[in-house]
Amino acid sequence: MATLRFFAGAAEAAQTETATLDAGTIGELRTQLGEHYGSKFVRVLGLCSLLVNGARASDDAVTLAPTDTVDVLPPFAGG
Repeated sequence: MATLRFFAGAAEAAQTETATLDAGTIGELRTQLGEHYGSKFVRVLGLCSLLVNGARASDDAVTLAPTDTVDVLPPFAGG
């Protein structure tokens, strides 16, 4: 199961900072997240970047291993 870390607005929408899900690809992960956390989270997820082990994963075909860490990062403002 991949470990997920939610940050800022994503953590607020999910009402947690961490989770684990068993998904084979980023696309499957997005689907499972929507089913698990609902429509409010889906709206936030649409704005987020996903990083797998620190590398951006913008393609839904990116595969996930059970040992992967996925960071869900909403856009940040400031500087």
